[in-house]
Amino acid sequence: MRELYMGVDVGSVSTNIVVVDEAVNVISSQYIRTNGQPLETVKAGLKTLQRQFPDDGVIKGVGTTGSGRQLVGVMLGADVIKNEITAHATATIQFVPDVRTIFEIGGQDSKIIVVENQMVTDFAMNTVCAAGTGSFLDHQAERLGIPIEDFGDKALSADRDVRIAGRCTVFAESDMIAKQQFGFSKAEIIKGLCEALVRNYINNLGRGKKLEPPFVFQGGVAANKGIIAAFEKEINHQVMVPEHYNIMGAVGSAILARNEVKISGNATKFRGFQAADLEFVPATFECEDCPNHCEVIEVKLDGHIVARWGDRCGKWTNSVSAIA
Repeated sequence: MRELYMGVDVGSVSTNIVVVDEAVNVISSQYIRTNGQPLETVKAGLKTLQRQFPDDGVIKGVGTTGSGRQLVGVMLGADVIKNEITAHATATIQFVPDVRTIFEIGGQDSKIIVVENQMVTDFAMNTVCAAGTGSFLDHQAERLGIPIEDFGDKALSADRDVRIAGRCTVFAESDMIAKQQFGFSKAEIIKGLCEALVRNYINNLGRGKKLEPPFVFQGGVAANKGIIAAFEKEINHQVMVPEHYNIMGAVGSAILARNEVKISGNATKFRGFQAADLEFVPATFECEDCPNHCEVIEVKLDGHIVARWGDRCGKWTNSVSAIA
């Protein structure tokens, strides 16, 4: 039987589910819109995976990451639950061992990770400002009437440079409208928008950090040739885009799961594909035992509490197995 490992990256916009083999070859991958329902999204992905799963394969480990990692980790019976920084860095180091700087831009957030000797030494995340995310580009593509898939090629076809204010989505959009009225072409405005996004990204997330090559760019926005060109212009250096640029978080969590079961020697906690048919019910309550008033998240399966987290002191978390 082939030993396989599953990684799940649950974000606010999309959920990625991947299966890799021992050598981290991607055997299966899915991109699914989360639509505010992480449990239902992963259940649907799990059923699809079951139908496609190789007859000679067996899941030996499962890892989860992303904003919904805890909840989905409980549902699946994950062997390891890690944050996005760790997952993305793990995958990038696997494919580009000497990486020093990782640029990651997703649908709703962006991050920068500094690596030295295959160890994360610094990072920064943007989860507030939309001006440096894929959703902002999607919105502008729709407003300009250009498919987002054509955005990059349009940017590369521009003859002139035009500077777009990129510190805020509102200012950027109004500046784009003004530049259109001045007679700049859509291609030139798109190029200016790509450069504004990258300039904003570097100024905010890269501030005070020593950014050194090799540079790796990943996340869904890495498919945009205009953004790649803007990065290379801004940092005056080549930027690499890995083959699996859009699923690196999920791949990283699969690698972390493989490492965990290998080191521990324990059997996987994976509930199996039947987890898609189980009824998990999440709820929250406020702990009033101290002034912190922590919001505790509680998950029940068939009326039984299987996990709790969110309390600073660990009182509620430790009262039940983190992964049932």
